[in-house]
Amino acid sequence: MAKPIIEAITGETLPEFASFLAANMRHPRSAEDWASGLQTGWAGVRPNYGFVLRAEGRVVGGIGAIYAQRRIRGQTENFANITSWCVLDSHRKWSMPLAMAVIAQPGYHFTDFSPTKVVAEVLRFLNFKPLDEGVVVIPNVVASPLRGRVASTPAQISRSLSGPALQVWQDHASFPWLGHVLIGEPGNWCHVIYKRGRLKGVPSARILYRSDAAILDYYLPRLFWHFLGCGFLTTQVERRFLNRIPQVSRVLTGFNPKQYLSPTLQASDIDYLYSESVALDL
Repeated sequence: MAKPIIEAITGETLPEFASFLAANMRHPRSAEDWASGLQTGWAGVRPNYGFVLRAEGRVVGGIGAIYAQRRIRGQTENFANITSWCVLDSHRKWSMPLAMAVIAQPGYHFTDFSPTKVVAEVLRFLNFKPLDEGVVVIPNVVASPLRGRVASTPAQISRSLSGPALQVWQDHASFPWLGHVLIGEPGNWCHVIYKRGRLKGVPSARILYRSDAAILDYYLPRLFWHFLGCGFLTTQVERRFLNRIPQVSRVLTGFNPKQYLSPTLQASDIDYLYSESVALDL
């Protein structure tokens, strides 16, 4: 077997990689949907769309990458979010060099928010750090709106936010699979982004982002009441997003932990904005 080559995915080769994903990934997405998701980016300069493994002229594997520029604790930071990692069994031994091609790019913090068990092991070998994988599940039926207000329409949200908070809303408002709600009080809002799903067969809201942990904790009952009114019987929120865990809840563990690689950032600096978690409906 000839040695495959690793090359950056360009705008010209992205459709080919997208077709490879449509044919080989378990998610039922068209090539056009894969390409559209991978074209999402929030970086000043996009170096590539990831890297592919090519053997005898055809794609036999690849890793997508979504790039973003973020302000973290007052500093501008560059992120590369690894996504859609897929290599044919015939070329599985080249998975490690493929991953190393991605993380060899200087000046980036790297994240992977959907690793399989095998991918998670590879990332740990490459010194990625795990995020707390515990998920708190709260039954919304026990909540009562003791305090706080809710803003949930696009008009309400856009006029209630300003500055960087408004930019976050504007950058994520166009994805139809994301839900947005503000809880708190005017001038003291927590922006919550969530996905609609099911847990144990019942409708559930899965929180992807909260802008302020303290406000979220204080107004949690109001959020649960809002979700209940939307038809969600439970709320799922990662344990690391909460300062305290509600008494009436349970914690699920045993998931493949999401991971990151950074010489300077801490786990508390990592969220799912500007990544595959919001750009792809997986």
